[in-house]
Amino acid sequence: MSNAVGEDVLVPLLVWLSKAGTASTAEKPVLLNNIADTEAFISGAEVAVVGFFQEPGSPEASQFRLVASRIPEVPLGLSTSPAVLSHYGVAANTVTLFRRVDNDRRDLDMNSKDVDAEKMIRFIRMNELRLVTEYNPVTAIGVMQGSLQLHLLLITDKMSPNHPKRMHRYRAAAELFKGKILFILVDTNLKSNERIVSFFKLKKSQVPALAIFHTPDEEQDVLTLDEVSVERVQDFCNRFLQRMQQKEDEPEEKALNEEL
Repeated sequence: MSNAVGEDVLVPLLVWLSKAGTASTAEKPVLLNNIADTEAFISGAEVAVVGFFQEPGSPEASQFRLVASRIPEVPLGLSTSPAVLSHYGVAANTVTLFRRVDNDRRDLDMNSKDVDAEKMIRFIRMNELRLVTEYNPVTAIGVMQGSLQLHLLLITDKMSPNHPKRMHRYRAAAELFKGKILFILVDTNLKSNERIVSFFKLKKSQVPALAIFHTPDEEQDVLTLDEVSVERVQDFCNRFLQRMQQKEDEPEEKALNEEL
């Protein structure tokens, strides 16, 4: 299975890296002085966070820098450029999270709330949905508030020696349904996830398993697996999507027949 990065991601990422350096050497947060740099920074990551401020030395910007030091694995950029703020339609003292999985963004207004570094970190952790998002009590909020209403859960034991191989295949499958289905990882070792396992009428002895869930009508399906493969995940998703499409088509066909 190829791990090639798409040109639409690779080009802006290389542009940004050529200016900012690698993640290990780049200043945190990365200073974004113009629209082109900001667009490349956002396009180059699954989740990117940008702090838009009027003054780089403001108390709000100082709190944002503290956040950058606390969560180094999340790309954080900072801009005080009026052109950049106008381009993204934000006011000064706004922290915005951009995510590729559903092409969505979330804004945190630091003017209207008593926002400190801790609250900013919680905002980021709640909303950092990724190509595969690990489910826990914090990310659960972002999952439920996300724009994607169809969720696929891989319910599995992260302690299993097969876990890295499973995740590699699951992530590859997630690329095929980007923008259509939110791929979620549910670790059965986490006590708070026991209710999810029981909700889908599964036992720990039956994992790994896939569970797909359509939030508006709670339509769902479950598939227990001997092992995860891209083909099985793809087939499971496609069959469910076809079933949902048939349900949508039935009322239209019935109305057409009544007219005839």
